[in-house]
Amino acid sequence: WRSSAICKPWQSGGFLPPFWERCQPPIREGINTTAGQGQQVGVQEKQVLEDLEMPLARRETETLFQEQPETGNQYLEDALLQSYLKTHLPPQILEEVNQDLERFGNRLLTKIQPLGWECELNPPVFRQYDAWGQRVDHIVTCSAWRRMKEIAAEEGLIAEAYERKYSSWSRLHQAVKLYLFSSSSGGFNCPLAMTDGAAKVIESLGVPGSLKNAFDHLTSRDPKKFWTSGQWMTERRGGSDVANGTETVARKQPDGTYRLYGFKWFTSAADSDVTLTLARVEDAEGQVEQGSRGLSLFFLKVRDEEGKLNSIQVQRLKDKLGTRQMATAELWLDGTKAELISAEGRGVASISNMLNITRIHNVIGAVASMRRMISLSREYARKRVAFGKLLKDHPLHMRTIAQMEVQTRGAFLLLMEIVRLLGLVETNMASEQDQLLLRLLIPVAKLYTGKQASAVAVEAMESFGGQGYMEDTGLPVIVRDTLVLSIWEGTTNILSLDVLRSLTKSQGQVMTVFFSTVQKKMELASSTAKLEPAAKRVRDAVSHLTGFMQEAGSRGAATMELAARDFSYSLARIYAGSALLIEHAARPGASSTDISAARRWCNQELCPVGTEWRNSSYEAEEALTDSALVYEGSPACHARL
Repeated sequence: WRSSAICKPWQSGGFLPPFWERCQPPIREGINTTAGQGQQVGVQEKQVLEDLEMPLARRETETLFQEQPETGNQYLEDALLQSYLKTHLPPQILEEVNQDLERFGNRLLTKIQPLGWECELNPPVFRQYDAWGQRVDHIVTCSAWRRMKEIAAEEGLIAEAYERKYSSWSRLHQAVKLYLFSSSSGGFNCPLAMTDGAAKVIESLGVPGSLKNAFDHLTSRDPKKFWTSGQWMTERRGGSDVANGTETVARKQPDGTYRLYGFKWFTSAADSDVTLTLARVEDAEGQVEQGSRGLSLFFLKVRDEEGKLNSIQVQRLKDKLGTRQMATAELWLDGTKAELISAEGRGVASISNMLNITRIHNVIGAVASMRRMISLSREYARKRVAFGKLLKDHPLHMRTIAQMEVQTRGAFLLLMEIVRLLGLVETNMASEQDQLLLRLLIPVAKLYTGKQASAVAVEAMESFGGQGYMEDTGLPVIVRDTLVLSIWEGTTNILSLDVLRSLTKSQGQVMTVFFSTVQKKMELASSTAKLEPAAKRVRDAVSHLTGFMQEAGSRGAATMELAARDFSYSLARIYAGSALLIEHAARPGASSTDISAARRWCNQELCPVGTEWRNSSYEAEEALTDSALVYEGSPACHARL
């Protein structure tokens, strides 16, 4: 790649950094829409076109003909983020947060992004034995990964949420920093998600004395004291069905501690300091209770004071499609010392707080990956010439990126809404309606943004043409790491069923709150004539959703289960895009692009469950046809399905 800056190799092996992370000039400012910078952009575009006309002999001396996209300070280049904070944060908090985020954006650009690429080039390695044949089960991580842990502490990426310097806005401040950090973190956003979840569980238990030290380490800003936590739930049967898949047993010791015995099939961030895990407590006869009532929650340190593994054997590291920067392992627990931290048999209930946090982190990662890919795509469009003009001058190309931008904006505002509500809950400022709404929106946001992120990442990669498929650009890394987001912390179908559970447990109250909240947000649109067509589409979608619930509710659980996915998508599209985008576009000082984003979002099918209901897609006969379609031609079609 050509560059006027003097670049140093990232890696002795000769690997190039991804093109957006190449060495920067000594001084680099964020891109602002000032006249001078606009002229500079025009000069750059003119130079690209002039380069196209170079004599062949001269062009042959160049290292590569295409120009690489360059992005600046992520915070300063994110107009939606800045406008959201300006709209919602109190002035004094806004001033301090703005300064912190601008500083952090510069650190991301100059220090953190290069470390993230090093993590990708140097994934963890498992060393089972030392030179003398002694089993050590050592997971070797690179220096950049270890530096990420220090940076996470220094920036307070966990601490910020628990210090509550800004009261209910502290959780939002933390989420924004994680959003900026995620795509540059080299996969370190994942252990931070589990660390945040562990801290939340301990806090929800009242920070008992035995866990005070652990909580202080998990929420520390001191790199020397900061701990990360794992989350060891999945066993050999795999999946989200921990009630029936957990085989690990816990045997009580005379000193009141427990020893755990079992096999953990998928343990993310296996190099963490501590972890939370589920197990079944054996009674005096060595028997355990099956099902969710037999599960209890335990806390354990991965290593003892001497640095030796806590009766844990590492079987192997998992060979994953993406997130290869992070060590995920299969572990044997063979008498692992642990502390029971939930009431016996209340393990599943105790991890609900953790799941809420990790699912929100999943949403953060999804929105961050979308924003990153669009930032790169739009910059590339200013430099890549095809068919005689820049990509940005091809209307179809810009329409494609604009469609991705609309999806990203809806997802971003949904993320901000749930962390705003979480902040209120954590500071005892939330109403009962706020709590119900948060319970509904977390699974809705997680399942929907996971799907959005995969679609946007793949579409954005395509916008680079063949170059997007090249490993050394770094784009395939983002795509691979994004694909896990619809799987981790519950697949789309699992979370759709969780949405239905929120309706059942609240006896329908959560939907009453949903509809009333949408209506309140929509009232703002009445003062903006340009938003009226979008508002009408939302009102129509709400009417269709209400009609579906009234009719399908009388059909029984089977009908709702078939419709669960479409139902959840309908909630996401109506609330996330329609109500939130319209609310943002109706505020004083909203831009024309805010209005356009709201209108474009509302042009899509807002209530797919209503459409499918009218098409009789959830009838019992259709369910039977599903199986027939899937298994036609399979040996299974000759057996009873």
